[in-house]
Amino acid sequence: MGQSCSPFGTGLRPGGRYRIVNAVIAASPRRFTTEEYHRLAEVGVLREGDRVELLDGVIVNMMPIGPFHGGSVKRLNHEFEKINGGRWITSTQDPIRIGEHDEPQPDLALLRPRKDFYVERHPRPEDILLLIEVSDSTLLIDRDDKLPIYARAGIVEVWIVNLPERVIEVYTSPVDGSYGEVRRITPGTPLAPQAFPDAGIDTAALLQARA
Repeated sequence: MGQSCSPFGTGLRPGGRYRIVNAVIAASPRRFTTEEYHRLAEVGVLREGDRVELLDGVIVNMMPIGPFHGGSVKRLNHEFEKINGGRWITSTQDPIRIGEHDEPQPDLALLRPRKDFYVERHPRPEDILLLIEVSDSTLLIDRDDKLPIYARAGIVEVWIVNLPERVIEVYTSPVDGSYGEVRRITPGTPLAPQAFPDAGIDTAALLQARA
């Protein structure tokens, strides 16, 4: 999600911007798989209420969500739910399963409808019609760490709501681990998911200046 900042271990990212917060996990010499990640929760190393996600095998501790970031996510959710009409499931800050070493929690995703609402498994890349990260203090992490994961997985469209610069970065056409097309949307410019051209959002309201 847009508020990720620190993994539970170093050595995997020498010289990186992360801090050790759990000695057991920090001692691991290798990347975690998603199965091991869930096992850590089952045995109590990760506790209910811990705000973490798995990125490239590294367990990342997510920062507290501030009101500006949280309000922007709520606005997005409200905008999309007004015009949903049963065409998608809106997922807010929930896990998605990407391959063997990644289980991020994006701020918002539009998912293909399923009768079970994904109670049997987490959504996978092929289920995601649009993925959105709301970025404030974590802009570089969302761009440099999470975006390549999404591109490698073939997620068709990603938006980074860049709050500091008041633009929405739109990434489409994933090829060879990167996005072939990038647009920067300014306040007031029309914007809708490529899967739902009629589902436009109010970019001026979303990108309003911080009070």
